[in-house]
Amino acid sequence: MLDPTMTTDQPSEPVDPTRAPAPSAGRGDGGGELPSERDDDSAGAPGPLEPVPYDPRLDELAGLPPEVVLEKKQSRAGRNLPAAIAVGMGLGVVIVASLLIRKESFLPVVAVAVGIGIWELRAALRHAAVEAPLVPPLVGMVGVLWAAYVHGPAGLVVAWALTGLAVVLWRGTGRPEGAGRDALGGIFISTYPTFLVGFAALLLAPPDGVGRMFVFLITTVCSDVGGYAAGVLLGKHPMAPSISPKKSWEGFGGSVVLCVVAGSLTVHLLLDRSWVIGLALGVGVAVAATVGDLMESLIKRDLGIKDMSNVLPGHGGIMDRLDSLVVVAPIVWAVLTLLAAKPA
Repeated sequence: MLDPTMTTDQPSEPVDPTRAPAPSAGRGDGGGELPSERDDDSAGAPGPLEPVPYDPRLDELAGLPPEVVLEKKQSRAGRNLPAAIAVGMGLGVVIVASLLIRKESFLPVVAVAVGIGIWELRAALRHAAVEAPLVPPLVGMVGVLWAAYVHGPAGLVVAWALTGLAVVLWRGTGRPEGAGRDALGGIFISTYPTFLVGFAALLLAPPDGVGRMFVFLITTVCSDVGGYAAGVLLGKHPMAPSISPKKSWEGFGGSVVLCVVAGSLTVHLLLDRSWVIGLALGVGVAVAATVGDLMESLIKRDLGIKDMSNVLPGHGGIMDRLDSLVVVAPIVWAVLTLLAAKPA
């Protein structure tokens, strides 16, 4: 999906290229090789699932004030747009097909995407010398999706709590150095995105779950598209220049408008509920999607990376596309559960 309001997140202040990044932790002992100690020529490009570092020497916009960045017409697309559209359409076909063939087949698609996202987050956290456990979050993610789909909200909470416990026990059997930091990192990747995406399984579980999922996906996509279009055409006033100077209030307005339209139509046509519920849903989705994007931007800025990986041409990593979805899912579930539930 396209990044709402504007695109590629860059720091608003120049970064000293001579400053060595945080060391990458070794397995279990908090050690590791400093990136600055490696030979630049032998390092090569990052692998498809490795974080893409931010290099201000390659960015002509680095250090410019946010208002100047917004005026740079050349940079407004921010990425390979044809590749981004092609990849987005391909992902859309897979998602729609899985929902229409048999709704349970959507869960393995989600599991694969979140599994890659967990891998990306774990690799990104190494930039902060955090060596989060991998196996408990991956196994726990499968358990969270199954428990949420079969047993509802209680199952989601219990599965997530057991995953967090497994992370602590798993890391507790290793070296004591950095154990608390690593365990917290594992709990973080077991919560974002695993716990949040469990709400997608809750949306899918009811008899009208396919319709709920389409409401969720269509409205979220419209948030991205509306924000991107309005940000490109009208963006003048930065929303959060210290986090992502390219995101504008005009882009946020575009997200709200298109989300309200999409929410009203999809709730009425797909769920046969009042368009007023869709209006409330649209506003909530636009706000949550924007918060999700800014949160991801803040994490990447703190870790000194540009994208979580480069596995998706024109998009970056899986987590660069799931950032808004995982935050929106609980909002959509709450609105549809509280306001759009059919009377017994």
